[in-house]
Amino acid sequence: MTAAIAVLVLTAALGASGRLRYQFFPQVQGDVAFATLTMPQGIPLARTLLAVEQIQNAADELRRQLDQEYPGPSIVVHTFASIGEQLGRSGGPPDDSVPVGGAHLAEVGLELISGLDREITTEEVLNRWRDLTGPVTDAVELSFGSNAFSAGAPINIELFGIEGIEDLSLAAERVKSHLASFAGVLDIADSFRAGKQEVRLSVRDSALPLGLTQNDLARQVRQAFYGEEAQRIQRGRDDVRVMVRYPGSQRRSLGSLEEMRIRTSEGVEVPFSAVANAEITRGFAFINRTDRKRVVTVTADVNRSVTTPETVLKQFRAWVPVLEEEFPTIDYRLGGEQREQSAVAAGIIRGGSMALMIIYVLLAIPLRSYTQPLIIMSIIPFGIVGALLGHKLMGWDVVFFSILGIVALSGVVVNSSLVMVHAINTQRANGMALGESVRFAAVSRFRPIVLTTATTFLGLLPLMFETAVPAVPLVPMAIALAYGVLYASIMTLLLVPVGYLILDDVAGLVSSRRLRNQESAPQTVTPAVHS
Repeated sequence: MTAAIAVLVLTAALGASGRLRYQFFPQVQGDVAFATLTMPQGIPLARTLLAVEQIQNAADELRRQLDQEYPGPSIVVHTFASIGEQLGRSGGPPDDSVPVGGAHLAEVGLELISGLDREITTEEVLNRWRDLTGPVTDAVELSFGSNAFSAGAPINIELFGIEGIEDLSLAAERVKSHLASFAGVLDIADSFRAGKQEVRLSVRDSALPLGLTQNDLARQVRQAFYGEEAQRIQRGRDDVRVMVRYPGSQRRSLGSLEEMRIRTSEGVEVPFSAVANAEITRGFAFINRTDRKRVVTVTADVNRSVTTPETVLKQFRAWVPVLEEEFPTIDYRLGGEQREQSAVAAGIIRGGSMALMIIYVLLAIPLRSYTQPLIIMSIIPFGIVGALLGHKLMGWDVVFFSILGIVALSGVVVNSSLVMVHAINTQRANGMALGESVRFAAVSRFRPIVLTTATTFLGLLPLMFETAVPAVPLVPMAIALAYGVLYASIMTLLLVPVGYLILDDVAGLVSSRRLRNQESAPQTVTPAVHS
């Protein structure tokens, strides 16, 4: 029993120390690599075409290098590009607030041969493509990815506050610079996007005595350049609006704005430059709000062969007090993959607790005992130990699908333990001594337990070594089930008989103590009453 508990503690330390890594979702590399490009809004299409040409030239150079290094069929089947729209393959779920089209958006793709027919991984292809591409001039965001499916961005940090967008933008830059210091963190970007160029109007202080307001200025400029509706004419089914505005020759340039006249509240016309300022700036492409607070999201990808999102975010949380000191009005929360992980973890905890309770009830009723189900279920933690050691042995990280395998494992490993306890109870009911009953049950149940364990383990071997992309998420589940059943069966043959003997010793100790207490209690003599 001491050795079993020691193994349990050492396995827990293996996970707590980081030697056995955990990440919520495995990185499933597909056979198509994508480079997703976002340029500033309002940029000419020719500039986007130049950036796409740079990415395609890097892809062509990569194809030539791979053909020289790996003789045989070309690893890159063909390349393709989409300008004006992003296919959305390199990230998580689409964001409805982000425009889905425009001359500033593009995506370049590389279709590779099947992963079974090439020696280089898709991740290595992406890294080399990224290095060959280099920085793209004026690019707001350039990310490389090939995930066949995703639960969201690996790193997704939402910054929100009631202050202006400028503070959020500065805080986002601070977070991005901090994330860039971690090894394995790639394609760092934020959701703040500058919009198209616009002319921002403001009333000069010297014009305030004239009774001119910002609303008056905006209305008159709109009427001059956009127009004011004078009347509507109904022509059949069409509703024709008649607009009054400046002639086309007087509203084609910013010089026309400076030459226009602004009418004050008293009807006096004054030059625009005398009462107003015009500043050329960029507006906002979009503004996200949550609970009436503006939100800027910082996203990043992670090279999972170097680190995991959980490791990066753990170090980020330790750095958060520095961010809060610089920006006290800004708070943060995690989204993307981490938000999905929190929701899934809550569901697994509820469902797992309910399953364990039902297992206990189903065991306690036929055994007519409150303690023997605990002996049977005590093997569950050691099934988890086997699952974790199996991941370490096979070189896999513990992922969400591993947790699902462990939950399923809890209902499987109790079968052999139940058979063992039932055999002991049967022999004791036949009059055999406790020690002999335990030895007889362990020997008689050895062969069926070993055979059922071997068939289960061997049946899961093909899935554990499957390399096809659709089967990759199921491999951790198979590892958890196979090695969990294997180790739990070994512990069943050793630990369950020992636990049964220890339980009997504890029960005998409690009974003897209760008997001594009864014997040491003073006897109360009731005197006889004579009439």
